Amino acid sequence: MSKKVITREEWERKLKDVKIRKEDMNKLVMNFLVTEGYVEAAEKGSADIDLATITDRMAVKKALQSGNVLDAIEKVNDLNPTILDTNPQLYFHLQQQRLIELIRSGKIEEALEFAQEELAPRGEENQSFLEELERTVALLAFEDVKNCPYGELLDVSQRLKTASELNAAILTSQSHEKESILVADPKLPSLLKMLIWAQNQLDEKAAYPRINNLTTAALEDPAV
Repeated sequence: MSKKVITREEWERKLKDVKIRKEDMNKLVMNFLVTEGYVEAAEKGSADIDLATITDRMAVKKALQSGNVLDAIEKVNDLNPTILDTNPQLYFHLQQQRLIELIRSGKIEEALEFAQEELAPRGEENQSFLEELERTVALLAFEDVKNCPYGELLDVSQRLKTASELNAAILTSQSHEKESILVADPKLPSLLKMLIWAQNQLDEKAAYPRINNLTTAALEDPAV
């Protein structure tokens, strides 16, 4: 069955018919500024901002992104000790990141001891944790760890991934304390995921101008 073809002109006309309230757009922008820690810009956009909360959260994120996991754990416990107590997966990932940093620093004996004492017991209780632990410990079997099958664990992107998970947990905790768009979960990533899902669904039924690059959001003409 042939797909319906929607021209760029028709598609852009449909997009123009979609009305988005300025208030909703402002809330989305403010949510992004707050969740990503753009304190000065967020302060200019709203008077209802707890600057200390944002600054403290960004300090946790910065510590983790620089590889200082213990400092990040200490800071998040100062903010709210229940965050890690009630999120075993997040706590495991932080401990896993500590192990990765030990391996990165070449502290092999300390890494093995840490894995055995802190992570192995958690792996025995959770199959997913065990698999992640095995991947991480496997780094020790290679002389050139950066080029081994699990070398991506040493990439900066791994730190960013863990930092993002921790940042989201802090935001969730703060949103429970104060119901506000300013401390709610990040909205933009969810909207982008919805866009990708919607496009994938539409791909099965029609050829249309598609957004393939989320950075530029440029429409690309349909392939016919």
